[in-house]
Amino acid sequence: MKNYSKELFKVVGFSDTDMEAMVRPNIGYWSDAWRRLKKNKVAIISMTILIVIILMCILGPLISGVNYQTQDYKMLDKAPSFKHWFGTDNLGRDLFTRVCMGGRVSLRIGLIGTLIELFIGCVYGGVCGYFGGIADIFMMRIVEVISSIPYTIIVILLVLVLSPGEVTLIIAMCITGWTGIARLIRGQVMQLKQSEYVLAAQALGAKPSRIISKHLIPNTIGVILVYMSMDIPAFIFAEAFLSFLGLGIQSPKTSWGALVFLGQGQMTYHPHELIFPAVAIALTTLAFNLLGDGLRDALDPKLRQ
Repeated sequence: MKNYSKELFKVVGFSDTDMEAMVRPNIGYWSDAWRRLKKNKVAIISMTILIVIILMCILGPLISGVNYQTQDYKMLDKAPSFKHWFGTDNLGRDLFTRVCMGGRVSLRIGLIGTLIELFIGCVYGGVCGYFGGIADIFMMRIVEVISSIPYTIIVILLVLVLSPGEVTLIIAMCITGWTGIARLIRGQVMQLKQSEYVLAAQALGAKPSRIISKHLIPNTIGVILVYMSMDIPAFIFAEAFLSFLGLGIQSPKTSWGALVFLGQGQMTYHPHELIFPAVAIALTTLAFNLLGDGLRDALDPKLRQ
C-alpha cells in the first residue's frame, strides 16, 4: 500500500493552524479559558505564589508553635535564626507567626470587602443598566456623589463613632468602593440586554429581577472575576495604608499594615522587622495583579480559538 504525504491532501487556502482547529474537538468557554490560562506562565506562577502565601498564613502559626502575642524580653529585636525564622520584634514576639496572623487579617479584609462590593455593585449596576432612562440617570448621579468622597475621611469619621478594627475598615472602604464595579456592570448589562436570550425571557414573561439575576449578571462573570482579582489587592493595600496611619488594626491584634507601621520605627537598626511584612504586601499585591492580567486575557471571548 502506497504512503501518501500530507501535502497531496492539503486544503488550498488553509494553514496548518486552521487545519488543526478544524479537527480539534469543541470545548466549552470555561475549559478554553482554563487552557489559555495554563499557557500563561506568569499567571500560573502568580497563582502558585498566592496559594503558598495563603497556606503559610493558615498553617504558619501551627508550624511555629508560638503564640503571636507571647512576649519574650530576653529575645528583643533578634535577627532571623533557626528558632525565629523572621526574627523577633521590639517586644520579643516571633515575627514569622505575626506575619502569618497579620496575613490572615489582611487577606480576610480583602476577600470579605471585595465580596460585599461585588454584591452591592452587581445589583445596583444591573438595575441601572437594565431599566435605563430616568432611573439610570438618578442612580448614577448618586454613584458620582458617593465616589467623590475620599474613604480616608469616612474612616476617620467611623473611627470616632466605632472602635477601630476589621469591621470598621471594611465598612469604610465598602461605602465608596462599590461604585467602580457598579459602573462596570451597568455598561455590560446595557450591552447584553438586547441579546436574543434576554428578549426571549421578556417575551415569556420573566420578571426583571429574574432576568438580571439569571441571565445578565451570570454573563458578566468573566468581568467580575477579573475585577475581583484586582480589587482584593486594592483592599489589602488600603488596609496597610490605613494601619500605617494608625487608623486600622490596633494592638494586640495585627495585620501586615500594622507590622509595617511598627517596623518603620526600627528600620535603621533592625530592618528585618520592616522587610518581611513589606515583602508580603508587595508579593501578594503583585501576584494578584499578574493573575488578574492573565484572567483578563484568558476570559476574553475575542481570543478564544
